Amino acid sequence: MASACKLKWVPETLYNTAVSVAAVAYKKHRKEFKTLPEDVQFDIYYKMYDKCMLKPLALEFSDLDVFVRVLRVNDKRTLLHHCFQALMDKDIRMSEILAKAFVSQMTPQCISDQANRIRTLNMGLALGGFLSEAGWFDDSERVYQACLDAVRGDRSEAGLCRSMEYCVRLLHVQNANCKYQAAKQTCAEAFSIVEDLAQRGISINRAILYSEQCALLFAQSLYDEAFKACSRALMELNGSVNTRTVIDVLRQCAKACVVKREFKKAEVLIKLAVHQAREHFGAHHPKYSDALLDYGFYLLNVDAITSAVQVYQMALDIRISVFGGNNLFVAIAYEDLAYASYVFEYSSGKFDGARDQANKSIKVLCHILPQDHLLLSSSKRVKALILEEVAIDSHDKKEEEKLLSEAQELHLQSLELAKKAFGENNVQTAKHYGNLGRLYQSMHRFEEAEEMHLKAIDIKERLLGPDDYEVALSVGHLASLYNYDMNKFEEAEKLYLRSINIGKALFGEAYSGLEYDYRGLLRLVPEYGRSRTGHALQ
Repeated sequence: MASACKLKWVPETLYNTAVSVAAVAYKKHRKEFKTLPEDVQFDIYYKMYDKCMLKPLALEFSDLDVFVRVLRVNDKRTLLHHCFQALMDKDIRMSEILAKAFVSQMTPQCISDQANRIRTLNMGLALGGFLSEAGWFDDSERVYQACLDAVRGDRSEAGLCRSMEYCVRLLHVQNANCKYQAAKQTCAEAFSIVEDLAQRGISINRAILYSEQCALLFAQSLYDEAFKACSRALMELNGSVNTRTVIDVLRQCAKACVVKREFKKAEVLIKLAVHQAREHFGAHHPKYSDALLDYGFYLLNVDAITSAVQVYQMALDIRISVFGGNNLFVAIAYEDLAYASYVFEYSSGKFDGARDQANKSIKVLCHILPQDHLLLSSSKRVKALILEEVAIDSHDKKEEEKLLSEAQELHLQSLELAKKAFGENNVQTAKHYGNLGRLYQSMHRFEEAEEMHLKAIDIKERLLGPDDYEVALSVGHLASLYNYDMNKFEEAEKLYLRSINIGKALFGEAYSGLEYDYRGLLRLVPEYGRSRTGHALQ
């Protein structure tokens, strides 16, 4: 008999054969599946996924008790994400089905019975955590809110500690889902619980609460307060804090340091987060991709554009391998890579890759989110920036007008979503004004362009101070408008010099962004006179 090696195939193990047979004979044995050990039960379900038996798999996963058993198989969580995402991609709303099933169990009878209440609350922690980890924040929020409502009336020490845990988890999904008004209320409730516990002489670790507070303040462009919150979070870290929390605190604090231009601190924090994520979770885990995305954010802000693109690509590859399909985390990674690619290719004008990545991000987001969701604002902004550059390089006048018109529509949509979420006095809103200013310049609507740039500068200066990187960007854009299109050469020179001074102070003489300001000054030499600009070019 020929050996398996000579036949160049490896026979299935007896276990795998049994699992495969059980999956195929699902209808006959589905009741017995529930009596099997949890890891064996999961293997059968994964084999059903592998054999594209999605309808019966959905039927099994719709049973909340079955799904919670599957959640206990921690070492195969990535494989569970494969199964779950495949069902979601088939428009089987498993996240909604499970969340509704859980909420329906939170009856007064269940809550009144101590044993049932604890069992159900633990179920909520597991289910809400998985849905959050998979990016289905609305349904995760529904689960956590039901849990919080169930324990809110319990003013015992244990009850307050449980309320605190649900508040923090709820705050996380609300932050991630851009529900900032609700997040403010949840954050206030969490700190009220902390104060109540403190009055009883009970101290709890606040690292993750401060970190989530930092994330909320960061989103609102309250960067000074965010930096203070992250500093408090770091002070709370000790040996009793779990690794996942440590990584998340380090990531959030690194971002807060970046926007405060504390780059050395940010570098230490984010590199430590990346290292711990890889060491603890492995190189193919979603948590490692989370850390990589924030590392890319740091690299982009310190002008390490090539490295940023590489890191963003690594993060995207991990998320595609874990989630694939129409998943929020994949869409976010596509958007981040699209923007980094846009910056990287700005000089070359080769935007095909960036444009494709932005389109993929928007396609996924439009499939899974309502049209007025704030996360769409960011992806549309990136696509609009790319379209504008493609239009400028186009030799077809009709194509140029079409692309610029599409870019304008995307920018206006993004601006309205940002104003709705944050109001006028926010850095994100200012960025949208600045983007419109650049677009209107390309459309030869110069007075409107000037108005948009002045709005952007005013907001950024009030929020960030006069010497921030974001201010320098807007000042440089206004200088370009005055120089190339409005013949306001004296004003242009002052603005260029201001932008250059900020850039050099933050990043040094070799900062790539200085190139565009110096080019503008060079143009001023014949237009405005060497004596006025020569000193800046020496």
